[in-house]
Amino acid sequence: MPHCIIEHAPALDGHRLVRQVFAGALDSALFEPDGSDIKVRAYACEAYCVGADIVGSANTTDATHFIHVTLRLLAGRTAVQKQELAQAVLARLQALPLQNCSVTIEVQDMERGSYLKWLA
Repeated sequence: MPHCIIEHAPALDGHRLVRQVFAGALDSALFEPDGSDIKVRAYACEAYCVGADIVGSANTTDATHFIHVTLRLLAGRTAVQKQELAQAVLARLQALPLQNCSVTIEVQDMERGSYLKWLA
């Protein structure tokens, strides 16, 4: 049931990132084999900086791109499982022809007692 949230530079293809992150989560074998419980969404960030490069400013030349993936899971996974998930997602992103891009991945627990779900 992961919620995979991708924040990325607008020059990158969000649809392609969604497909790769989905595939990485599926590769981890921590979720339903058909991927029916994996949720992925992407947000292009119009204003951002990586280091001293402020994108959109007059001084920007060849700004560094970025991808940050937050993987939110219901609490209960082991540290090893979380690391394997992060590695599987990273491997899929590394398969893309990225250049001048910082890629980071973070796994977060969601407390079971405060997580609600409704299927309409």
